[in-house]
Amino acid sequence: MTAGPAHPSHARPARLAELAAWGAALRPSDLPERVIALARSQVLSQLAAIRAGLGHPLGRRLVTAYGSPLQNDPSHAAAVLAGLGSWLNLDDTAYAGHLSNSTVAVPLAYARALNLDGAALLTAVVAANECAARVTAAGTLGPFRGQTAAHTSLVGAVAGRLHCTGTDAGIWTHALGLALTMPPWTLLHGFLGGDARLLTALNPVRAAMDACSAAEAGLTAAPDVLEHPEGFLARFAAVPLPEAVTESLGKRWHTDTLSFKVRPGGPGVDTAVDCALRLRRQLPTGRFDTPDDIEEIVVETSRYTTYVARLAEEHGHGPDTAPSVLPLSVPYAVATALLTGDLTVADFAAPATRDPRRWYLAARVRLVEDPGMTDDLLGGAAPLGAAIRRAGERAMPWLESFAGADAAARVVFGPPEETFTDAAKYTGSRLTVRWTDGGRAVARQDIPVGGAGPDTRSGHRRLVEEKFRTTGGPAEVARLCARLEELSPAEVSSLVERALGPA
Repeated sequence: MTAGPAHPSHARPARLAELAAWGAALRPSDLPERVIALARSQVLSQLAAIRAGLGHPLGRRLVTAYGSPLQNDPSHAAAVLAGLGSWLNLDDTAYAGHLSNSTVAVPLAYARALNLDGAALLTAVVAANECAARVTAAGTLGPFRGQTAAHTSLVGAVAGRLHCTGTDAGIWTHALGLALTMPPWTLLHGFLGGDARLLTALNPVRAAMDACSAAEAGLTAAPDVLEHPEGFLARFAAVPLPEAVTESLGKRWHTDTLSFKVRPGGPGVDTAVDCALRLRRQLPTGRFDTPDDIEEIVVETSRYTTYVARLAEEHGHGPDTAPSVLPLSVPYAVATALLTGDLTVADFAAPATRDPRRWYLAARVRLVEDPGMTDDLLGGAAPLGAAIRRAGERAMPWLESFAGADAAARVVFGPPEETFTDAAKYTGSRLTVRWTDGGRAVARQDIPVGGAGPDTRSGHRRLVEEKFRTTGGPAEVARLCARLEELSPAEVSSLVERALGPA
């Protein structure tokens, strides 16, 4: 769709208009090969997350409520895909935000409905990544991050749909502005206290679809709603960074900062589980089979992880813990990994969650902040460091409230990154297991398996293919994704349908 109703012109330049013009004009030839490769893996990784959501009892309830992820209306299918892929924390992240719930889900739905080829699908994914990540980065130093920053999905969904439909940049600007005028404000108690977390991405994607339809019909938005003194960033950021929205477009790619989730789990859970699985492999068979023999398990990690763990603990710790809380529980995840040698989607549903041995061992897990790991967290590009460097000294009050005065005082403010080709995500953990017989074992992981860093840059395809395989995904789909930009429209439709079919 290239034509639409006329909108009034505005003399005042706006960040959203500049971002929209760049996103609407993005073409496959503009994408560096490394970015294309990351986007290929991102599509397969999110298909695995959606499959996992479909296989969980709560995912099946979501489908009962909202319909099939393969329903004919792409706006409805997009929302269901977003919901299924999000809540188990198997969705991929970047600097900044949980992108794939919107930036992959929406293009998948529209590519299938509009008969788009693989190159068009991939370009829409990257355009949506860049738009969503930049707006999220502009508000990163604020009250919301991770999945609670629902505005990430608003922007990603608008960009993903409108790039697929070929809509002109003027309508993009109004759709983005309409979406960001009434953005979701996540209530943490409800997010953790029931099943509402399943709607974290679904609701903003539905709102974004409405914003697109409204703009296409001629409704307008204030083009400066993002940076205006009474606009979005004024409410959603303690330290607004509007320059992050448009600086170095086409030169600094946020897709370079992608981290791929290989197992369910929230902030810091992944590295703690990486450590647990390493010890399980290294030590003699049976060393972890008797929880009574384990005296204590200490997880040293950053202040971010200890903070999230405390929030999760407030909402239960035991067999009756809400399913939406379990992916954030470091004790449950570590105990499960040590006892079973894995952590899968099945571990977040009965009968696994009713296993008394897991909760018995989880009660022996103790979290401790490691100041050095907090420093690493604040220094890495993702999830916070790039924003801190962009803000400079302006970040100090926010840093003190988020990480404490001691950690804030240790931050060294360097220049902002020119590119993200060397980006890393440090959410480290050190796991120490002590047995009643005096035995002791230690493992440390600074960047999670799949996290942004040199190992992931060289091996992301292998990681996401394994992730897809563990959810029962067909091997042929993984092979097709490896050459996604070459696929015909028919092959793209077949890929989506086979990816989300029965195991």
